[in-house]
Amino acid sequence: MKKTAEQQRLIDSENRQADWKNWGPYVSERAWGTVREDYSATGEAWEYLPHDHARSRAYRWNEDGLAGVCNRFQNICLGVALWNEQDSILKERLFGLTGNQGNHGEDVKEYYFYLDSTPTHSYMKMLYKYPQVAYPYAELVAENGRRGKTDPEFELIDALPQAFAENRYFDVFVEYAKEGEEDILCRITAVNRANTPAPIHILPQIWYRNTWSWGYGRPRPRLEAIDEQTVYTKHRHLGERWWWVNGAETLMFTENETNMALFNQPNATPYVKDSFHRVVIQGENEAVNPKQVGSKAAAHFQAVVPPGEQCVVQVRFSPMQHAAPFTDFDAIFAQRLAEADAFYETVHQSHLTEDERCIQRQALAGLLWSKQFYHYGVQLWLDGDPASPPPPDVRKNGRNHTWPHLYNLDVLSMPDKWEYPWYAAWDLAFHTLPLALVDPEWAKRQLILMLREWYMHPNGQIPAYEWAFSDVNPPVHAWACWRVYKITRNVTGHADTEFLEKVFHKLLLNFTWWVNRKDADGNNVFQGGFLGLDNIGVFDRSQPLPTGGHMEQADGTAWMGMFCLNMLAIALELARTKPAYEDVATKFFEHFIYIADAMNSFGDGGLWDEADGFFYDQIHLADGRYFPLKLRSFVGLIPLYAVETLEPDLLEKLPRFRRRMNWFIKYRPQLVSHIASLTEPGEDGRFLLSLVNQSQLTRILQRMLDPAQFLSDFGIRSLSKEYAEQPYQLPINGHVHTVRYTPAESDIYLFGGNSNWRGPIWLPVNYLLIESLEKFHHYYGDRLKVALPAGLGTAVNLDQVADELAQRLVNLFRRDDGGKRPFYGGVQQFQTDPLWRDHILFYEYFHGDNGAGIGASHQTGWTALVAKLL
Repeated sequence: MKKTAEQQRLIDSENRQADWKNWGPYVSERAWGTVREDYSATGEAWEYLPHDHARSRAYRWNEDGLAGVCNRFQNICLGVALWNEQDSILKERLFGLTGNQGNHGEDVKEYYFYLDSTPTHSYMKMLYKYPQVAYPYAELVAENGRRGKTDPEFELIDALPQAFAENRYFDVFVEYAKEGEEDILCRITAVNRANTPAPIHILPQIWYRNTWSWGYGRPRPRLEAIDEQTVYTKHRHLGERWWWVNGAETLMFTENETNMALFNQPNATPYVKDSFHRVVIQGENEAVNPKQVGSKAAAHFQAVVPPGEQCVVQVRFSPMQHAAPFTDFDAIFAQRLAEADAFYETVHQSHLTEDERCIQRQALAGLLWSKQFYHYGVQLWLDGDPASPPPPDVRKNGRNHTWPHLYNLDVLSMPDKWEYPWYAAWDLAFHTLPLALVDPEWAKRQLILMLREWYMHPNGQIPAYEWAFSDVNPPVHAWACWRVYKITRNVTGHADTEFLEKVFHKLLLNFTWWVNRKDADGNNVFQGGFLGLDNIGVFDRSQPLPTGGHMEQADGTAWMGMFCLNMLAIALELARTKPAYEDVATKFFEHFIYIADAMNSFGDGGLWDEADGFFYDQIHLADGRYFPLKLRSFVGLIPLYAVETLEPDLLEKLPRFRRRMNWFIKYRPQLVSHIASLTEPGEDGRFLLSLVNQSQLTRILQRMLDPAQFLSDFGIRSLSKEYAEQPYQLPINGHVHTVRYTPAESDIYLFGGNSNWRGPIWLPVNYLLIESLEKFHHYYGDRLKVALPAGLGTAVNLDQVADELAQRLVNLFRRDDGGKRPFYGGVQQFQTDPLWRDHILFYEYFHGDNGAGIGASHQTGWTALVAKLL
């Protein structure tokens, strides 16, 4: 079949015949309030460089901007600024509340949508809804500050209800198209949605990342005007470049350097980072360089746009000096959009409805727009730069001081470029599955990066995230590598065993770290702390227990069982062509058997509670006693993840592995007694490795599929709903610890309280459940059926259960019979207004009962898994 133009670009990129991915939407939406920019003694990153300083202070590590693009090393950036003649500042970046200001943590307070992107970024489109009235910065901070954990968040539409009801805003569409690998066109279209004329200022911007102010002798690059609409620059890495703005009224130039007036100090130059703000908002024309040179430039457009009309600005950035840069402008956009449509026709399954195609394409667009240039060198950060005051000595023993080897300078997939503008290891593992649908090479590269020596700790730990690289995330990297390998094989028809072998060796180091660091008693029962599930427990599982002793975790142990099976599957796949891997496959087979035995038998009977039919964490007290925490949460469902089938034809091809497996079964019967499926062939002669036997599986599913407990109309809740009326209570040392079903935002401050695992629906853990149920069905077939819903529905097989859960998750985004999308909740304008209702947001998690989106609103990191479900 003939390749589409976009598919050919991907092939050329992978073969290094072209570099179509050098330029992309790699500019962060927030570089202020990050750990990297925090040089304080207290580690209060949000306060050290707040939003109000962002327009005036040069960033040390990376840039941010509105609808920004840059090259992979972020030498130079392109972006957009806006002004409505009402705001107190230029809209150069998205505003939101800090983690300490928001009543539910950090929270972006803007409306923007990623509408389209190809994987090479040959075409991209986003939408920003810009109010025509003064932006309520102070009111948003003040009102959210008055609200508590139990109150709803105060949103932008709450602060400006009349403006949005009357459509007094601009729809600002920002599109990019590449004529070639380095020739980038930008079209900015501001549509007046109001019924009255409205003014708007549009400022396309170009600026260099500041690499020269830190004392390393780097030269300051220079942008200079050639004529009234052309800027020229020559950079030591980029060579010559031209930037044109069609019909520019004014070109302004300044330096991307800190305005030291913030600190009551003199400036070396009057031309500083916030000069455009001072010219446009305050009328200080002397703030920009009259010689029209600098490291930051902008064109200034002003228009009064009639009702329903639009203002269009055209920009081009190229390494070639075009005599007529805008002659073919619209034709190039039309061609790239047509090519994007053709590419996505190869991605969408034929059975998808138009609505489902819209959801899938926007999920993938959000994932692709959420790539970010990420720069952080821990040793440099700890020591400080020559031109800056030395950081406080306490930093030497503070945050991330045990990661001095870590030096990141890459384009990475971010969970959310505003709320989480840093990579998170277990988030990223989930990102790679939908990424593999459209760009298998880039998905594999992302997974490899986390295992490289300048990321992974010498002891084998994978860095968690910049707030605390040493935090422990679930070990899902091996699972992601295995799944991406299989997805890639399906997409390309090529089995990339070289990738699989490369990651396998590094994953061995990570597995060894887990075994050596997180098995306190050496009994194959594991501890991992909060494991990314934040406040799901009775108390913070990352802190010392109020009871003393330590916790034996059902989820920590189950994650390790899953890790074992992922490594076993990879080893067996590699053993097909390299028999040496049979030996290490045997090692993971045996290790899994030991974990399965320990989970069901250690201490006072393991982590399984026979009376309740559920898995629980146990506190291992200092005197040797075990105390179960009988809280029914997703922790008790995670043991279902540790499941893998063994195909009979594979066992025939690997006789040495089969022989050793049979020896272990024969001579260690007490260890395999729990896993009858290992000796009893299932569907098509398969064998099953699982932490749960058929009886346990059936009993867990009875709870999981009960609407009064875990089953919601939109997936599986993270905590049983039974605790809504009867909260779980645990008295310890005169204090009663309470866990209540909370289907929406967190109402407690445990583990920061800015995300909630006490009721809502989370896509990633639901996705793993669906995969596990499919594997169980692969073994049991129609021999095992359960009622869906439990106690009420008809008996269905586990493949049907998996499909039903997938449909419920997709229903978060689909229009229902009334035409509404559950994720938008009760905001009627977003549900019914044609200017809103088909723009999809991909939230961090979702209300456990009504499916409303909660948390980060652009978490097209792991929530983009809906694209894979579709």
